Amino acid sequence: MQPNPTLDQLQVLVAVADTGSFSAAGRKLNRAQSVISYAIANLEAQLGLRLFEREGTREPTLTTEGKAMLTDARRMVGVLSDIRARAEGLTRGLEAELVIAVDVTTPSPALTTVLAAFEAEFPSVGLRLNVGTLGIVSEQLLSHGANLSIGGQPVAISDELVAVRIGDASMTPVAAPRHPLAAYKGRVPLSVVREHIQLVISDVSQMTKGKDFGVFAYRTWRMTDMSIKRDLILSGLGWGGLPTWMILEDVAAGRLAVLDLEPYPERPYQLHAFYRADSPPGPAASWLIERFKQELLKVCSTLPVVPQRGASAA
Repeated sequence: MQPNPTLDQLQVLVAVADTGSFSAAGRKLNRAQSVISYAIANLEAQLGLRLFEREGTREPTLTTEGKAMLTDARRMVGVLSDIRARAEGLTRGLEAELVIAVDVTTPSPALTTVLAAFEAEFPSVGLRLNVGTLGIVSEQLLSHGANLSIGGQPVAISDELVAVRIGDASMTPVAAPRHPLAAYKGRVPLSVVREHIQLVISDVSQMTKGKDFGVFAYRTWRMTDMSIKRDLILSGLGWGGLPTWMILEDVAAGRLAVLDLEPYPERPYQLHAFYRADSPPGPAASWLIERFKQELLKVCSTLPVVPQRGASAA
């Protein structure tokens, strides 16, 4: 018959290894030393391995086999701790999992910081992150595909959604320095802007079907990924608006030039957290909303002002 160690025996093994003695492990687990010794003896008998050297030493010392088994024991005890934490969280209303829909314009430095803190604060809560554009974020929330969404103003106002303002951001029109719009002297009129390919983030949801936002050129290239859009602008294939937080290093290094366009100035927008009115956020989702407020405030307060070509030329 295969050995079948109990979780209790594995906890005792970890306690003895961590404390360095049977008596100290007993105090840690609130058990008699004899109970600790008996549990280890039974575990060794089941496994057919000697886990501790007891002879010739004042305190038990892990054998080579014991060290190997300790790694597995720690993993199993860790799983047990996760189960306990999850059960405790569920009894007080903590979500088992959160699905968050995030708009591509959300500052990624703030998103990364928030999610790292979330993992430390709620290790038992599972997380799924869906990144999309425009209507996708609202669509996922309205269709019960997400518990929470982060982004700008929804493309369709609905009484079903509750909005909580969490910060501000902006879009800035840019192009590669060698692009004709970057070399234009003075403010670029709409008639000239229209003649150059505009790179546009496209929404694959049905919520914005037949609608365009901030599109001025006769020719457009459309994509769903903001990073690809940035790469194409850097290559000189077209111009377009990018989140201001995303372009700061490129502008400072001379890889991108801020455009002074008559129809497209820098566009500020508010960032919101949205949730369904019939599904208010639980403890973890509420924590996320408040933490996003803190981190977005930090990001926005540290962003330098992007120079406008028109202002410097005037």
